[in-house]
Amino acid sequence: MSQPPPTATSAVTPQALDGNAPLQFRCRPGIACWNACCSNIDISLTPVDILRLARRLGVTTSELLDGWTVPYEIEQGGIAGVKLRPVDGGTACRFMTAEGCSVYADRPTACRYYPLALLSMRHQQEYVDRDAWALVDEPHCLGHREPRRLSVDEYRAEQGVVEYDELARGWRQLILKKKSSGPTVGKPSKRSLQLFFLACYDLDRFRAFVASDGFAQLFDLPAQELHDILLDDVALMQFGFRLLRQTLFGEATIPLHADAAQARAERVRERERTMQLEREAAERAARDDETRETADD
Repeated sequence: MSQPPPTATSAVTPQALDGNAPLQFRCRPGIACWNACCSNIDISLTPVDILRLARRLGVTTSELLDGWTVPYEIEQGGIAGVKLRPVDGGTACRFMTAEGCSVYADRPTACRYYPLALLSMRHQQEYVDRDAWALVDEPHCLGHREPRRLSVDEYRAEQGVVEYDELARGWRQLILKKKSSGPTVGKPSKRSLQLFFLACYDLDRFRAFVASDGFAQLFDLPAQELHDILLDDVALMQFGFRLLRQTLFGEATIPLHADAAQARAERVRERERTMQLEREAAERAARDDETRETADD
């Protein structure tokens, strides 16, 4: 995910790196700072992270979300994100052991990336996001002093993060498009926000939703395509991103039954009328304020 702009006191180096940029770093057992970064966590999870951890722990995505995570607002009053919950009463990762990470093979994207931060950027009116990376250099981390050099791309491949990035790209594009679109798409409805959380994070409940009679009555999806989606976690995840692009931004790629399409078109028209009335009301209020200020002068 994109990171906040670096500040004067930030550990993030204020320079975007490409894949060929050199990196000097190694984390290893026995290094003096071993487990220091896992003792005080603030880890945002991607949909891929949640799925991998749930399967690793042998729980449903709903159980993982309830027991191991906390939600947060990616944007105020808008779409939500999910963070890994630390140990009760502390700040350490609950997967941390003296030997290292107990779920290392399925560790989250942010853990794989350290000491890099992914910077996903998207210019307005562009659909494809552009990736760059920034260096995170925290005082406690001694890995930067280790005598090993490789490129950013080599490090990403070594840490197994390339596949994670590709699988989560649709999710990042949704967030970036929502942020760049701003008020032009209006504020998502409560139902749309709930669907975003369900499709992105609670994949097992989303599967039940896609398999439901209500979904079948609304969407005219070929039977074989629906069958394949329901049997494959990754296919279901990617379908969720596709459904959200249709729900949030009107990118109609999933056919609706004729009566459902007509009802949806009417809702879209009604929403556009409401947004237009709200814009006109805001413009009138601004003109009234300007008139009162002129009169006061």
